[in-house]
Amino acid sequence: MSADLNTGTREFILPDLGEGLTEAELISWKVEIGDEVHVDQMVVEVESAKSVVELPCPYAGQVVSLHANAGDTVSAGQALLTVAEAGVEMGAGDEGDGGTPASVSQSGSSTENSSGANLIGYGTSEPKTRSTKKRSFGGKHAAAPAVPTVIPDAPSQPPAETPASPSNSSTTANDRVSPVSSPLVRKLAKDHGISAKSLPGTGPGGVVTRADVMAAIESGAGAAAHVPAGTSPAKASSPAASSDQSDRDTRTPITGLRKVVSERLTKSRQEIPEATIWLDVDATELLGTKRALEARTGEKYSLLSLVARFVVAGLKKYPIINSSIDTAAGEIVTHGDINLGLAAQTPRGLMVPVVHGAGEMSLRQMRDSVSETVGKAASGKFDPSELSGGTFTLNNYGVFGVDGSAPIINLPEVAMLGLGRIKDRPWVVDGELTVRKVMYLSFVFDHRACDGQEPSEFLTFVADCIENPISLLPEL
Repeated sequence: MSADLNTGTREFILPDLGEGLTEAELISWKVEIGDEVHVDQMVVEVESAKSVVELPCPYAGQVVSLHANAGDTVSAGQALLTVAEAGVEMGAGDEGDGGTPASVSQSGSSTENSSGANLIGYGTSEPKTRSTKKRSFGGKHAAAPAVPTVIPDAPSQPPAETPASPSNSSTTANDRVSPVSSPLVRKLAKDHGISAKSLPGTGPGGVVTRADVMAAIESGAGAAAHVPAGTSPAKASSPAASSDQSDRDTRTPITGLRKVVSERLTKSRQEIPEATIWLDVDATELLGTKRALEARTGEKYSLLSLVARFVVAGLKKYPIINSSIDTAAGEIVTHGDINLGLAAQTPRGLMVPVVHGAGEMSLRQMRDSVSETVGKAASGKFDPSELSGGTFTLNNYGVFGVDGSAPIINLPEVAMLGLGRIKDRPWVVDGELTVRKVMYLSFVFDHRACDGQEPSEFLTFVADCIENPISLLPEL
């Protein structure tokens, strides 16, 4: 956070998001320029790789500028908006020693205007010593953040462009120098052979945004930047040379949650010597038990919550399955608590919210927790704490109409159980062929943690509970 000592304004910067996250996408503004805001008022919604969160402004006053647009990627330490503090007179006579507004104390503001919000990098008061070094941001001057940006290689100002050669010294549209707010925007442009500073910016003060770079990429500007000097357009090989084809192609940057999922799944495949086993299971009795339970209690129970209860009992019986691998220490960590992850498809992509303390829950408590988690999946808005700490993952891909899969283990866990769809199939009962409700169970495990015996016994135990739910009673 920072204060402009000449104008009595304050910048609300994107705070440290925790867990090594250094960037987020701005989803929407809750305020507009000219609005009056109070301390801890929610002013912006951002999406990190972990969750979608609304951030409270730690200052009271009038919003004088917004430094990013919806859809832009912002970095930790980057200014989001500027607020003119309430009660600060803007005249020159109101400045105290050193040019500090009289109403602003050495600590930066009075206690009444401080935020109690739990934002890393903000507190109820600011350090007494602050930097007064300023930098240009979209044509506006603001002080450097009191907390350093998380990205160590992000320059305080855009690097200078390589001087143009004498032969290209004439003034053209390509000679424009636009402000670029984010090192991520510059990198995206550079990766596609574009100078971000040469683009017309649509952000506040003409700042070049990610949307501007994407528009340039789609228009073929990046291809033109790769054409060597003196090469005729007819000989240039680029997307622009085949515009008909490029018009039908869509390029989507791998960012945010998709990037995190991609990296984690790739690491899982590269690191884990996994093995997969499966069973086909007669779920007819499970469906009957569900109906009887609902009729007896007058309450609804999902099949997922029933199977989750079976899984918890199995993890207690075979605790090695409820483990993780500490690669750095070279240890298998068998967890005392059972925190059940539920793989969920959300509008943001694949997420694994966690039911913490599942091992201590009754069936009714399990049902309620699973129902709440599934309900949140519709929006994908989970608190970061709900997405961490899992010890075992249950994946119900049967809702997508498929029978089976070989799921990828959710690092650093050592196993995952997948549930296929339930479908009428021929089945032998007491020597007679009949039609039953059958589903497939797929189980993948890390061979570093265990061999085939415990995973096979665990899967068989869960299958027996599904086929004959009353068999779980001795385990309760």
